[in-house]
Amino acid sequence: MGGRPHALVTGASSGIGAAIVERLLREGWRVTGISRRPAPFDHPAYDHLSIDLGNTTALASAVAGIAPTALVHAAGLLKVGQLGALDHEDGAAMWRLHVDVAGRLADALAPRLPEGGRIVFIGSRTASGAAGRGQYAATKAALVALARSWAIELAPRGITVNVVAPAATETPMLKDPTRSGVAPKLPPIGRFIRPDEVAATVAFLLSGEAAAITGQQLVICGGSSLS
Repeated sequence: MGGRPHALVTGASSGIGAAIVERLLREGWRVTGISRRPAPFDHPAYDHLSIDLGNTTALASAVAGIAPTALVHAAGLLKVGQLGALDHEDGAAMWRLHVDVAGRLADALAPRLPEGGRIVFIGSRTASGAAGRGQYAATKAALVALARSWAIELAPRGITVNVVAPAATETPMLKDPTRSGVAPKLPPIGRFIRPDEVAATVAFLLSGEAAAITGQQLVICGGSSLS
């Protein structure tokens, strides 16, 4: 992958997505960020696309001329609900954003990725299941299945596909009042995961040193998975 690498990052305006953009710019990447709101970056190597990812027509048009080195799908949405009182519109919205958009972006961009290209999805430790978050968990579990399937397809081209799955992370989503009935649990390390820690893991997976890691879910949980 000669020259300056180029990453397309969704959810670039805040939280984990913004941390990933910041990390990659610091490491010399060119970054195209996608989000509805403007991203807080004033950098010569950063371009921003103001797109609602739910608008699939606008999304397809926006990425039609982009041939990146890497795709990072970090945009996320969390809606909670107990069985018997599920909001099916919320479930559909999460599926569209997490799974359908991942599929559309990968389908459009994978043929243009160079040999040694990278795809990383931001998943969640919740993919293994969590009370009150079943719909959300299902979408994040689907990302793992997609990553493993596409990793097999793209391995002959040296392209890796992985999922980075953090536990509760210090983002605006963590403070969303709509999830008050399903409060996040503090990991055994005594604090929540930091966005920059997730970004560091993503940056590693995008590096040449991670060429042998593909089809994997890397969990960043602060020890939560130990109990």
